[in-house]
Amino acid sequence: MTTAVFGAIAPGTDLPTHARELRRIHDAVLGGGRPPARPRALVARSWSRMLALGLDPDGRNTREHLPAAEIERLRHSSPLSQVIDELRAVLTSVADASQFLMVVCDADGIVLWREGSARVRMVADQLSFVEGARWTEQVVGTNAIGTALAEQTPVELFSAEHFEQTQIPWYCTAAPVHDPRTGDLLAVVDVSGPALTLHPAIGSLVQSAVRLAEARLWRWHQDRLDQLRRTTEPLLGTQSGPVLVVDDHGWVAHHSGIAASDRIEAPCPDRALAVPGMGLCLPERISNGEGWLIRPRDRAGAITARLDLTGEPTLEVRSDEASWRTSLTRRHAQILRALSEAGAAGLTAGRLSTIIFGDAEHAVTVRAEVSRLRRVVGALVTPNPYRLADRVTVTVVPGE
Repeated sequence: MTTAVFGAIAPGTDLPTHARELRRIHDAVLGGGRPPARPRALVARSWSRMLALGLDPDGRNTREHLPAAEIERLRHSSPLSQVIDELRAVLTSVADASQFLMVVCDADGIVLWREGSARVRMVADQLSFVEGARWTEQVVGTNAIGTALAEQTPVELFSAEHFEQTQIPWYCTAAPVHDPRTGDLLAVVDVSGPALTLHPAIGSLVQSAVRLAEARLWRWHQDRLDQLRRTTEPLLGTQSGPVLVVDDHGWVAHHSGIAASDRIEAPCPDRALAVPGMGLCLPERISNGEGWLIRPRDRAGAITARLDLTGEPTLEVRSDEASWRTSLTRRHAQILRALSEAGAAGLTAGRLSTIIFGDAEHAVTVRAEVSRLRRVVGALVTPNPYRLADRVTVTVVPGE
């Protein structure tokens, strides 16, 4: 996704004039009048949520602050602690860094790291835009961090696109960071500063930092898989037939006797899981507790599944000698149905976004959702493009 998709300004925009226009829109919409123009769709959605919550655009909505010990605990447990130095290097090395703040929040919108211009930090202090504060929409109104969490997409806001009057002098550009293993939202990276200093390239800068962070987390994940493979080599020397070694999320550290697969369903004790080419398997916890051994329960390669949409979505997977059943979210069921209808050609993230959301602008959200779906159904769904694995057939029972 590029800055053009979510950016608040275009190159060449006269910032003071645009800020005045947005102020007129803000005052008219939130005052119940007729605005001279419509706010951007993302902004309009967020303002509607704020009004429904009863937040006051003119007043100081209640702030929350965590004690220093709790902030330190959250930092220590955050995966972003492994990449915070890289984020600093990207976001504070540019010339404009003297005019903005770099902020990193966790998935709950709590500010864990904040650094940058001392002058801008002093102004931010007056807004409680500080470490330990929660910057979700529900607490501080429309802002790039909270709205990125609510919309699950990168967000840039300029001036009076913010909900609270006290935030109107600011711009903020934020993008979510996802766990490359699971697709789960880990954090939000934000750059904020005085509104009239916003440059169109800020969005690209933030996106680059997020991509770097996710790439670094992926390298850490690969290192963990390499370590798992090395520690299980003595055990694997005693095995015959097809076998996989996987981590707790189903990522494959080692395979033999079967074509390579990057990921299967996340193993659970005493529950069979379906692996194309191996049929139904019962996972066995490796003695050191660091991974799972996957061996066939039967030798049937073909797998059939029944996606039942007549009530709460459920998926029943069958091999010749066994079956298992699991619940799915409606979104995951929608994705699985789309893939079953697409056939062997599969679907790109952009095409899936269009099917689910009506446009191609939610590809980041789609990738995260498919990653979470693969944690449930594992190798039944393959990436690049997204499609059902070979010898997997899904029959859909539609709802009313």
